[in-house]
Amino acid sequence: MIGYCTNVHAGADLEQTWNNLRRFAPAVKKLVSPNSFMGVGLWLSARTARQLRESRQKLEFAGWLRGQGFIPYTMNGFPYGDFHQQVVKHRVYEPTWMDASRLNYTRDLIAILDLYLLPGIGATISTLPVAWGEPELTPSQWEAAAANLRQCAMELHELLEDAGRPMSLCLEPEPGCVLDHGQDVVDFFENYLLRDGDEDVIRRHIQVCHDVCHAAVMFESQREVLQTYYDAGIGVGKMQISSAVALDAEGLSAEQYSEAMTQLWSFAEDRYLHQTSLRRSPQSPPELYCDLPSALVAASRDEVAQQQWRVHFHVPIYLEEFGGLRTTQAEIGECLEVQRELFPWAQLEVETYAWNVLPEDLRIENLSQGIARELNWLKGKLG
Repeated sequence: MIGYCTNVHAGADLEQTWNNLRRFAPAVKKLVSPNSFMGVGLWLSARTARQLRESRQKLEFAGWLRGQGFIPYTMNGFPYGDFHQQVVKHRVYEPTWMDASRLNYTRDLIAILDLYLLPGIGATISTLPVAWGEPELTPSQWEAAAANLRQCAMELHELLEDAGRPMSLCLEPEPGCVLDHGQDVVDFFENYLLRDGDEDVIRRHIQVCHDVCHAAVMFESQREVLQTYYDAGIGVGKMQISSAVALDAEGLSAEQYSEAMTQLWSFAEDRYLHQTSLRRSPQSPPELYCDLPSALVAASRDEVAQQQWRVHFHVPIYLEEFGGLRTTQAEIGECLEVQRELFPWAQLEVETYAWNVLPEDLRIENLSQGIARELNWLKGKLG
C-alpha cells in the first residue's frame, strides 16, 4: 500500500486537521484511486492526538475515514507541535525521546491507529531519531531515550499478543540529528536498545523509517545504507519516498554556476530547517551545514566553485530538474529496487510537505493535483 503524508496540511488542532483533510484528501483520492481504498499517512499534532483520543469525535472521525475510502496505514509521529507555524526550524526536534511527553504522544498515536485499523492489519509510526545532534548526548541521556523506546516496544508487544495488532515504531534518521547515518542507528541498537535483553521484542517493534531524501543529503548510497540495516538485523518498516535539491557544479561555467547559486538562494526560507551537505568531489567527505543560508554564505567566501550540493528540501518527486538545479529523484528508483530485495514488507509513504514554501516558479495552484501527480508517478515506478 502507498499513500501520502498529511503533514503537508496544517493541523494545530482537531478542527483544523479535519477541515484540511476534507478539503484536500478526497480530491487526491479521486485522481489516484477513485474506485478502491487509498492509504493516508496521518499526521496528528500532540494536541490533536490527545483531543481525538479523549473525544467522542474519535469514532466519527474513524467513520469519515472509512466512508471516504481512506486507510490510515501509517502515522508520522515526528513533528510534535504545529508543523505549519511561521517558524519551525529546530522546534521540530522537541521534545526528545528523553522526555516522557514524547512517549505519551506516541502512546496516543498507537491507541488511535489500533482503533482505526481493521483487526489484524499492521501499521507503522515514524518518529524522531532521538534528538538533534547538538549538544552531544551524555551516556545517561542515551540510556533515558532507550528506556522510553524500550517501554514503547513492550507496550506494542502487549498489543500484538492481546489484540493481534502488529505495529512498529520506526526511527527516522535525519541530517544533523544524533542518528543521521545508518551506522548511527546500528550503534544505538547495539549499545543501548538491545543491551538489556528482550532482543526479539525490540527488533520486532523498533525499526527504521528510511527517508530517501535524508540519505541523499548525507551522500549515503541507498543500497549501502539499507544493506547496513539488513546485515545488522534491523528492520525497515517504513520508507518515506522523497527527493532533495541537488547541484553538481563540475563542468559548469562561471555564469552557469552563478545562476545556479542564485536559484539555490530562492530555497532559503524561514519556516523549515534545510540542512545542506557540500563536498568537493565524489571522493571527498561531505561537510554538513545545519541550514541552507549558512552553506550559501560559506560558499560565497570560497573561490572554488566545483562542489556537489545536497539540500534537505522536499521537492515534488516527479521533478528531475528545474533551471540550473536538479533533484535526487534517481535515488528513489535505487531505493525501491533494494526495498523489493531486502524489505518487501516496508510501507511506502510520499512525504513532500514543503509545497507552500517552494520558490514561486515551482508552486502549483491546486495542491490536491500536485499530491496526486506524485502518487501516480510512484505507482508508475512500482509498476
